[in-house]
Formats: sequence, structure tokens, C-alpha cells
Amino acid sequence: MKTAIVSGTFDPITVGHLDVIVRASKLFDRVVVAVSSNSEKKGLFSDEARVAAAKASVEGIENCSVALCEGLLAEFCKRYENPVIVRGARTGSDFDYERSMFVINKELASVDTVIFPCESGMDHISSTYVRELIKYGKDISNVVPLGAKAVIEDYFSNEKH
Repeated sequence: MKTAIVSGTFDPITVGHLDVIVRASKLFDRVVVAVSSNSEKKGLFSDEARVAAAKASVEGIENCSVALCEGLLAEFCKRYENPVIVRGARTGSDFDYERSMFVINKELASVDTVIFPCESGMDHISSTYVRELIKYGKDISNVVPLGAKAVIEDYFSNEKH
């Protein structure tokens, strides 16, 4: 059984991320969405909210699950049978970055990486763009999965974050 590990901070998850997840679900036996906890970055959303948004986004994809990845992705991959890291790339600089990460993960855990180019029309959609839309109260319906939109709206209606 090959397991695709689709990793990212997903702060927040976008329709581009979901596209990569769906494409991976058609090629691999199992997909694990690894929501990375990044202590170096102060994200907009908590780990719990990012995991909840990812779970809501992949609901209905039968061979897909979501897990929080604390620490190195290479170590996370070791938990799974025949892992393959799956990443998306919007631009040439994304491919360059992913190439560097491939070398690191291959060295640390002997895990391969598959890079999906983004679908036409999605190259402008990034988590940074979505955070800016949220910051200025703009509609995010076309840039985040429907399930994630509900989680995001709920997150901001809750004063505890």
C-alpha cells in the first residue's frame, strides 16, 4: 500500500491544496494530510483550527485522513507504510524549493517526493492571499473549500483565539 503524505501548514487550506489532495487520492491507496505545526511562524489559525478545516475539506474522500505533524516531516513519514510526499507547486520558485526539500527528506527518511503542478487558474491562490482576504473582510468562497469556510467563519466568531 502506497501512502501519499500531503503536507503543509494549511494556514488556511485553499482550493489549490484540496486539488492536490484529490489528485493524490486518485493515484495512491491512502492519503494523509499532514498539517504541520510550525513553531517558527506565527500563523493566523491555531493547530486545532487548521486540522479542523482540513478535516472538513476532505470529508467524503474515503481514502483520506488528517493528522497534525509536529516535528520533522521526514520523521512523520516513517509512521506510514510506503510513504511518498506529495506537494503542489504554483511557480518555478515553488519547484526549486520543493526540490531542495526532496533532497532533505530523501536523506533523512529515504522518502520520495511527487510534485504536482497547479491546475490552470489556481496559480494566484495561496494561503497568504487568503489571509489577506480574511484580514480585509473579503469573500473567500472561491479560494477555500466549502467545509473550511465554515470552520474559518466559526473560528472568527469565537473570541477565544
